Amino acid sequence: MTTTEDNKPIIELIKLIKTYGLLPVLRKIDLEIYRGEFVALLGPNGSGKSTTIRLLTGLTQPTAGRILVGGWSIPKEMAAVRAQIGLVSHKSLLYENLTARENLRFFANLYNIPNGEINEKINHILERVDLLKRGDDLVRTFSRGMQQRLSIARALLHEPHVLLFDEPYTGLDQSAGTTLDSLLDDARQDNHTIIMATHQLNRAAELADRIIILNRGKVGYDGEATGMTPASLTATYAEITGMATAR
Repeated sequence: MTTTEDNKPIIELIKLIKTYGLLPVLRKIDLEIYRGEFVALLGPNGSGKSTTIRLLTGLTQPTAGRILVGGWSIPKEMAAVRAQIGLVSHKSLLYENLTARENLRFFANLYNIPNGEINEKINHILERVDLLKRGDDLVRTFSRGMQQRLSIARALLHEPHVLLFDEPYTGLDQSAGTTLDSLLDDARQDNHTIIMATHQLNRAAELADRIIILNRGKVGYDGEATGMTPASLTATYAEITGMATAR
């Protein structure tokens, strides 16, 4: 983990509550996440993992409590927050009838990247995710794994401090999953702060340096992943949630 010089967290969740109607999803969550951390966010379906990601992206608003990203408040200062985050989910968020390059140009304009820098950035990021040779092909011709790599390129294009992954392995075959492992590790080496909501306990143990397990809308476990094996994480997960698998 790498922290800022003044040791302030890059993400703060303060007494965070989220309800849908009368259904409580998050119950007074308090969390601090520091620059450079790779956090695996685990928990059964309905525990609040994806809701937490959606709150951090501004796709839904908290019922009560505060969310700060880089010192900016959600939702009041969402425009400033969006410049600091990149999102990759199980949905590609890409336009299938556009080429890879056209997709990235569209998002570059959304992020106000100067026109003179766009082509260079697009070429660099396509090369980084090993899609440079397919840059002028329509996204609808891409495999699921290729679309996920392009989604990561989209998320990295504006050089955000924080990367949010919501079930990124869904629908990926073994080869594509291994490629995603490598891209995630590269992002960590580049000192991005990563929060990954996932059911993949093995990958959480191998990739993350901090494990947070949500259960019934509360933090049931929060600890370093150093020294944790897939087997020990599975045991901890079962103890916290009462479930043998992350479903």
